[in-house]
Amino acid sequence: MRPINPGSGKSRNRAVAGLLACVAASATIATAHADETKPFRLCADPTNLPFSSDDPSRPGFYVEIGRALAQALGQPITYDWYKSYFGKRTVRVTLLGKQCDAMIGLPRSEDFMGPAVIFSSTFAKEGYALVAAKDQAIGGVDDLRGKRVAVQYASTPQNLLATRDDIQKVTVLSPEEAMQALDRGRADVAFIWGPVAGWLNMTAYKDRYQIRLTEGEGLSWDAAIGFAKGSTELRDRVDAILPKLQGTIADLAVKYGLPAGQPVRFGAAEVVPAGTTTGAGPGPRVTQVANVVATEIKGDAAGPNAETVGAGKEIFNGTCAHCHGPDAIQSERKIDLRLLRHRYGDDMRDTFQKTVHEGRPAKGMPAWKEVFTDEQFDSIYSFLLTVQVESND
Repeated sequence: MRPINPGSGKSRNRAVAGLLACVAASATIATAHADETKPFRLCADPTNLPFSSDDPSRPGFYVEIGRALAQALGQPITYDWYKSYFGKRTVRVTLLGKQCDAMIGLPRSEDFMGPAVIFSSTFAKEGYALVAAKDQAIGGVDDLRGKRVAVQYASTPQNLLATRDDIQKVTVLSPEEAMQALDRGRADVAFIWGPVAGWLNMTAYKDRYQIRLTEGEGLSWDAAIGFAKGSTELRDRVDAILPKLQGTIADLAVKYGLPAGQPVRFGAAEVVPAGTTTGAGPGPRVTQVANVVATEIKGDAAGPNAETVGAGKEIFNGTCAHCHGPDAIQSERKIDLRLLRHRYGDDMRDTFQKTVHEGRPAKGMPAWKEVFTDEQFDSIYSFLLTVQVESND
């Protein structure tokens, strides 16, 4: 019998250990390769320039940032297109519904979606801006004395200027209408959502106007990239990349006309309550998900139909509040939805259904039948029932 070599077992063990190490290394490489080939899925609105678009010829500020991030991550990019005027529902369906990995342009605030959403570091400052002829000096609110200032209905600028009798307010329903008022001589200054003002100035008005950013309570905030709370690793990887992309982001801001420079400082503003939407890309709507901080019905305060009423309230504040006021609270009687029962009585529901389905184009209200389901319309109606009053005189 051949004698047993006492070292042979050790040799075999070393060989097995080496083999396992090779297997582990191969697995690590394979995992890394899989991560690189896994797409970076971006949530984006297909029609919300200057922020995002599904048009490859002008994809938008956020989409191009997403492309730069995907390239730096070594991953291909794919898109989950979803309209942003649904507000928080957009975030729930897309980002929190795991339809995508990141949503660019959310407000970096703990008040937005609570702990469900985590944020990257800030990549831009966004907010309202003053738009005027280039020869006008505008250094603050006092420089608006005696001027006609176009403000969007139910926006922070409108509330900020509401108590100033020495400033004539020209109320409009969208940034586009404000720019038209300026262009046609019906206003001297427009105080509107800055990114859209910059985009319109660049594309429609051939850089005719100066645009001054503003800052103050409710006038500006930090824009960041949102992730679902379980995506800490991806968030951290993106945070490591963002400082290297600051030059690219600055160039993209110029490309899409976003205003820059030292902002005009305003005092404390009477901020529109949470839930008001205040800006977006061109089109009939004027909302953008970065602005949406919808209010929630808590506990049993809304009664037995709290879930339905809460859903309707969220849709309303994410879509309708820019004209009809946050939580349907506003002072212009002709569009005060708290007076629906007072105005229409038993025809209230039929009038509501016809109006939201078909719209009132001549008065600036689009048709929503292709946007919301009957169930969603019912929830909005349920919410409106909770705010009806006999009169607001």
